[in-house]
Amino acid sequence: MTRFSSQTDSEGRRIPLYDADGFAGMRKAGRLAAATLDFITPHVQAGISTAELDRLCDQFMRDAGAIPGTVGYHGYQHASCVSVNHVVTHGIPGDKVLADGDIVNIDVTPIVDGWFGDTSRTFLVGEVRTLAKRLVDTTFEAMMAGIDIIRPGTTLGDVGAAIEAVARRERFSVVRDFCGHGLGRVFHDAPLVMHYGKAGTGVVLEPGMFFTVEPMLNAGKAEVKILADGWTTVTRDRSLSAQFEHSVGVTEDGVEIFTPWAIS
Repeated sequence: MTRFSSQTDSEGRRIPLYDADGFAGMRKAGRLAAATLDFITPHVQAGISTAELDRLCDQFMRDAGAIPGTVGYHGYQHASCVSVNHVVTHGIPGDKVLADGDIVNIDVTPIVDGWFGDTSRTFLVGEVRTLAKRLVDTTFEAMMAGIDIIRPGTTLGDVGAAIEAVARRERFSVVRDFCGHGLGRVFHDAPLVMHYGKAGTGVVLEPGMFFTVEPMLNAGKAEVKILADGWTTVTRDRSLSAQFEHSVGVTEDGVEIFTPWAIS
Protein backbone atom coordinates (compact mmCIF):
# COMPACT_ATOMS: atom_id res chain seq x y z
CA MET A 1 0.00 0.00 0.00
CA THR A 2 1.38 3.40 -1.02
CA ARG A 3 1.92 5.93 1.72
CA PHE A 4 2.60 9.62 1.29
CA SER A 5 5.26 11.93 2.63
CA SER A 6 4.19 14.80 4.85
CA GLN A 7 6.03 16.98 2.34
CA THR A 8 4.64 18.31 -0.91
CA ASP A 9 6.54 19.15 -4.06
CA SER A 10 6.94 22.59 -5.64
CA GLU A 11 3.44 22.29 -7.14
CA GLY A 12 1.86 21.38 -3.81
CA ARG A 13 1.33 17.72 -4.69
CA ARG A 14 1.68 14.89 -2.18
CA ILE A 15 4.75 12.70 -2.76
CA PRO A 16 4.20 8.92 -2.76
CA LEU A 17 6.40 6.64 -0.65
CA TYR A 18 6.63 3.10 -2.00
CA ASP A 19 7.26 -0.15 -0.12
CA ALA A 20 9.19 -3.31 -1.05
CA ASP A 21 6.53 -4.33 -3.58
CA GLY A 22 7.00 -0.98 -5.29
CA PHE A 23 10.75 -1.50 -5.50
CA ALA A 24 10.17 -4.97 -6.98
CA GLY A 25 7.75 -3.61 -9.57
CA MET A 26 10.05 -0.80 -10.58
CA ARG A 27 13.03 -3.12 -10.88
CA LYS A 28 11.14 -5.23 -13.39
CA ALA A 29 9.91 -2.27 -15.43
CA GLY A 30 13.22 -0.45 -15.21
CA ARG A 31 15.26 -3.42 -16.30
CA LEU A 32 13.11 -3.87 -19.40
CA ALA A 33 13.49 -0.17 -20.21
CA ALA A 34 17.26 -0.54 -19.87
CA ALA A 35 17.25 -3.74 -21.93
CA THR A 36 15.39 -1.91 -24.69
CA LEU A 37 18.18 0.66 -24.97
CA ASP A 38 20.84 -2.06 -24.82
CA PHE A 39 18.97 -3.86 -27.62
CA ILE A 40 18.73 -0.78 -29.83
CA THR A 41 22.38 0.24 -29.40
CA PRO A 42 23.85 -1.69 -32.38
CA HIS A 43 21.07 -0.36 -34.62
CA VAL A 44 21.97 3.28 -33.98
CA GLN A 45 24.04 3.76 -37.12
CA ALA A 46 24.18 6.08 -40.09
CA GLY A 47 21.50 5.24 -42.65
CA ILE A 48 18.72 4.15 -40.29
CA SER A 49 15.58 6.25 -39.92
CA THR A 50 14.23 7.40 -36.58
CA ALA A 51 10.96 5.65 -37.49
CA GLU A 52 12.79 2.34 -37.83
CA LEU A 53 14.49 2.82 -34.48
CA ASP A 54 11.06 3.44 -32.97
CA ARG A 55 9.61 0.35 -34.66
CA LEU A 56 12.39 -1.83 -33.29
CA CYS A 57 11.95 -0.45 -29.75
CA ASP A 58 8.18 -0.96 -29.98
CA GLN A 59 8.57 -4.57 -31.08
CA PHE A 60 11.16 -5.34 -28.40
CA MET A 61 8.98 -4.00 -25.59
CA ARG A 62 5.82 -5.72 -26.83
CA ASP A 63 7.64 -9.03 -27.38
CA ALA A 64 8.65 -8.83 -23.70
CA GLY A 65 5.00 -8.44 -22.68
CA ALA A 66 5.14 -4.69 -22.02
CA ILE A 67 3.12 -1.77 -23.34
CA PRO A 68 5.00 1.33 -24.51
CA GLY A 69 3.83 4.01 -22.09
CA THR A 70 4.16 6.84 -24.60
CA VAL A 71 1.66 5.43 -27.11
CA GLY A 72 -1.55 7.38 -26.64
CA TYR A 73 -0.05 9.64 -23.96
CA HIS A 74 -1.69 13.04 -24.56
CA GLY A 75 -2.15 11.96 -28.17
CA TYR A 76 1.46 10.89 -28.80
CA GLN A 77 1.50 7.86 -31.11
CA HIS A 78 5.01 6.42 -30.90
CA ALA A 79 6.81 3.94 -28.65
CA SER A 80 9.81 6.21 -28.13
CA CYS A 81 11.09 9.74 -28.50
CA VAL A 82 14.09 10.06 -30.81
CA SER A 83 15.85 13.43 -30.58
CA VAL A 84 18.70 14.23 -32.98
CA ASN A 85 21.39 16.92 -32.61
CA HIS A 86 19.67 20.24 -31.72
CA VAL A 87 16.41 18.50 -30.76
CA VAL A 88 16.36 18.71 -26.98
CA THR A 89 13.55 16.28 -26.21
CA HIS A 90 10.32 14.70 -27.50
CA GLY A 91 11.61 14.18 -31.04
CA ILE A 92 8.90 12.42 -33.07
CA PRO A 93 10.15 9.37 -35.01
CA GLY A 94 9.77 9.76 -38.76
CA ASP A 95 11.67 9.95 -42.03
CA LYS A 96 14.78 11.55 -40.53
CA VAL A 97 17.80 9.37 -41.39
CA LEU A 98 20.81 9.34 -39.10
CA ALA A 99 24.12 10.52 -40.53
CA ASP A 100 27.70 10.08 -39.45
CA GLY A 101 28.51 12.65 -36.76
CA ASP A 102 24.99 12.88 -35.33
CA ILE A 103 24.13 12.51 -31.67
CA VAL A 104 20.72 11.00 -30.90
CA ASN A 105 18.78 10.54 -27.69
CA ILE A 106 16.34 7.62 -27.45
CA ASP A 107 13.80 7.69 -24.62
CA VAL A 108 11.58 4.71 -23.79
CA THR A 109 9.01 3.95 -21.09
CA PRO A 110 7.63 0.40 -21.03
CA ILE A 111 4.76 -0.40 -18.68
CA VAL A 112 5.28 -3.75 -16.95
CA ASP A 113 2.53 -5.04 -14.65
CA GLY A 114 1.33 -1.46 -14.21
CA TRP A 115 4.75 0.01 -13.39
CA PHE A 116 6.50 2.60 -15.59
CA GLY A 117 10.21 2.19 -16.34
CA ASP A 118 11.57 5.41 -17.86
CA THR A 119 15.07 5.87 -19.27
CA SER A 120 17.03 7.51 -22.09
CA ARG A 121 20.53 7.62 -23.52
CA THR A 122 22.32 9.80 -26.02
CA PHE A 123 24.19 7.80 -28.64
CA LEU A 124 27.06 8.80 -30.93
CA VAL A 125 26.61 7.99 -34.62
CA GLY A 126 29.95 7.17 -36.20
CA GLU A 127 32.71 9.74 -35.70
CA VAL A 128 31.42 12.85 -33.96
CA ARG A 129 33.03 16.22 -33.37
CA THR A 130 35.02 16.80 -30.19
CA LEU A 131 32.41 19.25 -28.90
CA ALA A 132 29.59 16.75 -29.41
CA LYS A 133 31.44 13.99 -27.58
CA ARG A 134 32.36 16.31 -24.72
CA LEU A 135 28.72 17.41 -24.42
CA VAL A 136 27.47 13.82 -24.32
CA ASP A 137 30.13 12.73 -21.82
CA THR A 138 29.45 15.73 -19.60
CA THR A 139 25.69 15.15 -19.64
CA PHE A 140 26.17 11.58 -18.45
CA GLU A 141 28.61 12.74 -15.77
CA ALA A 142 26.13 15.41 -14.63
CA MET A 143 23.31 12.89 -14.32
CA MET A 144 25.49 10.54 -12.28
CA ALA A 145 26.70 13.41 -10.07
CA GLY A 146 23.09 14.08 -9.16
CA ILE A 147 22.27 10.41 -8.60
CA ASP A 148 25.39 9.71 -6.56
CA ILE A 149 24.38 12.07 -3.74
CA ILE A 150 20.82 10.74 -3.40
CA ARG A 151 20.13 9.33 0.05
CA PRO A 152 17.69 10.05 2.87
CA GLY A 153 18.24 13.53 4.26
CA THR A 154 19.69 15.15 1.15
CA THR A 155 17.47 17.50 -0.82
CA LEU A 156 16.33 17.85 -4.41
CA GLY A 157 18.19 21.17 -4.36
CA ASP A 158 21.38 19.20 -3.63
CA VAL A 159 20.69 17.00 -6.67
CA GLY A 160 20.10 19.98 -8.95
CA ALA A 161 23.14 21.84 -7.67
CA ALA A 162 25.40 18.82 -8.27
CA ILE A 163 24.16 18.50 -11.86
CA GLU A 164 24.51 22.21 -12.58
CA ALA A 165 28.05 22.32 -11.18
CA VAL A 166 29.22 19.70 -13.69
CA ALA A 167 27.56 21.52 -16.58
CA ARG A 168 29.02 24.91 -15.60
CA ARG A 169 32.50 23.46 -15.23
CA GLU A 170 32.40 22.56 -18.93
CA ARG A 171 30.60 25.80 -19.88
CA PHE A 172 27.44 24.03 -20.96
CA SER A 173 23.94 25.22 -20.07
CA VAL A 174 21.20 23.27 -18.26
CA VAL A 175 17.74 23.30 -19.85
CA ARG A 176 15.28 24.73 -17.32
CA ASP A 177 12.03 24.24 -19.20
CA PHE A 178 11.92 20.47 -18.52
CA CYS A 179 12.65 18.46 -15.41
CA GLY A 180 12.62 15.01 -13.86
CA HIS A 181 9.48 13.67 -12.25
CA GLY A 182 8.09 11.14 -9.84
CA LEU A 183 6.88 7.87 -11.31
CA GLY A 184 5.69 4.42 -10.31
CA ARG A 185 2.20 3.33 -11.26
CA VAL A 186 1.80 6.81 -12.74
CA PHE A 187 3.94 8.04 -15.63
CA HIS A 188 4.43 11.58 -14.29
CA ASP A 189 3.93 12.15 -10.58
CA ALA A 190 5.32 14.19 -7.69
CA PRO A 191 8.00 15.33 -7.08
CA LEU A 192 9.34 17.60 -9.79
CA VAL A 193 13.12 17.19 -10.06
CA MET A 194 14.96 20.28 -11.28
CA HIS A 195 18.42 19.85 -12.77
CA TYR A 196 19.68 23.10 -11.28
CA GLY A 197 19.19 24.71 -7.91
CA LYS A 198 20.58 25.66 -4.54
CA ALA A 199 22.04 23.02 -2.26
CA GLY A 200 20.11 22.45 0.95
CA THR A 201 16.78 23.57 -0.48
CA GLY A 202 13.65 21.82 -1.67
CA VAL A 203 12.13 18.46 -0.80
CA VAL A 204 14.11 16.41 1.72
CA LEU A 205 14.56 12.91 0.33
CA GLU A 206 12.91 10.00 2.17
CA PRO A 207 13.09 6.23 1.66
CA GLY A 208 10.50 5.09 -0.86
CA MET A 209 10.54 8.17 -3.09
CA PHE A 210 10.75 7.25 -6.80
CA PHE A 211 11.70 9.74 -9.52
CA THR A 212 13.72 10.31 -12.66
CA VAL A 213 16.97 12.22 -13.00
CA GLU A 214 17.19 13.34 -16.64
CA PRO A 215 19.30 16.45 -17.28
CA MET A 216 19.37 18.07 -20.71
CA LEU A 217 22.53 20.04 -21.43
CA ASN A 218 23.03 22.40 -24.36
CA ALA A 219 26.30 23.34 -26.00
CA GLY A 220 24.95 26.87 -26.38
CA LYS A 221 22.31 28.78 -24.46
CA ALA A 222 19.65 27.11 -22.31
CA GLU A 223 16.63 28.54 -24.14
CA VAL A 224 14.42 26.13 -26.08
CA LYS A 225 11.26 26.30 -28.18
CA ILE A 226 8.52 23.80 -28.99
CA LEU A 227 7.73 23.35 -32.68
CA ALA A 228 4.28 23.50 -34.24
CA ASP A 229 3.71 19.74 -33.77
CA GLY A 230 3.38 20.42 -30.04
CA TRP A 231 6.10 17.92 -29.08
CA THR A 232 9.46 18.48 -30.75
CA THR A 233 11.59 20.78 -28.59
CA VAL A 234 14.74 22.36 -30.04
CA THR A 235 17.46 24.72 -28.87
CA ARG A 236 16.64 28.29 -29.87
CA ASP A 237 20.20 28.88 -31.05
CA ARG A 238 20.33 25.47 -32.82
CA SER A 239 23.22 24.35 -30.64
CA LEU A 240 23.62 20.66 -29.85
CA SER A 241 21.72 19.16 -26.94
CA ALA A 242 22.23 15.90 -25.04
CA GLN A 243 20.26 14.04 -22.37
CA PHE A 244 20.53 10.99 -20.15
CA GLU A 245 17.84 9.62 -17.85
CA HIS A 246 17.60 7.03 -15.10
CA SER A 247 14.67 6.09 -12.90
CA VAL A 248 15.74 5.79 -9.26
CA GLY A 249 14.39 4.96 -5.82
CA VAL A 250 15.57 6.33 -2.49
CA THR A 251 16.56 3.43 -0.21
CA GLU A 252 17.13 3.37 3.55
CA ASP A 253 20.79 4.33 3.08
CA GLY A 254 21.22 5.50 -0.51
CA VAL A 255 19.77 5.10 -3.98
CA GLU A 256 18.83 2.28 -6.34
CA ILE A 257 19.00 2.79 -10.10
CA PHE A 258 16.05 0.91 -11.61
CA THR A 259 17.27 1.31 -15.23
CA PRO A 260 20.86 -0.01 -15.26
CA TRP A 261 21.67 -0.06 -18.96
CA ALA A 262 25.14 -0.98 -20.15
CA ILE A 263 27.62 1.69 -21.27
CA SER A 264 29.30 0.85 -24.57
